[in-house]
Amino acid sequence: MKQSVQPNPPRTASGEAGHKQTLGKYGENLAAEYLEKHGYRIIDRNFKARYGELDIIATKDSQLIFVEVKTRIGKKFGMPEEAVTKWKIQEVVATAAYYYLLHPSLPTFHRIDVIAIQLFPDKTIQDLRHIKNITQ
Repeated sequence: MKQSVQPNPPRTASGEAGHKQTLGKYGENLAAEYLEKHGYRIIDRNFKARYGELDIIATKDSQLIFVEVKTRIGKKFGMPEEAVTKWKIQEVVATAAYYYLLHPSLPTFHRIDVIAIQLFPDKTIQDLRHIKNITQ
């Protein structure tokens, strides 16, 4: 499924760590645009706690959705969603529970989604998959 959303990639420090951060932010921007196009309302991004980080927090249809975004260029390191391990899911669950404690007025029904993005080397979208409710 090819999407036409193509924001400019952010610029950061050079090197592998800088590349991963730049690629991650670029993927999160693509995911946020995709979600907004599909009726989600983004309420927060990059929430950090000692348990971990939540990439995107959104609402739709009286649901609170915590979104983990994984982005890859090519298939050298596997499919993006393969990076969402059981430990990563536990981290997201713990951080989401803490986020909800801080924001009790948000919808009580919630879920965790993954947006997996594969890019061509020129950073155009090869594939964007929205995997809903990964803990069920």
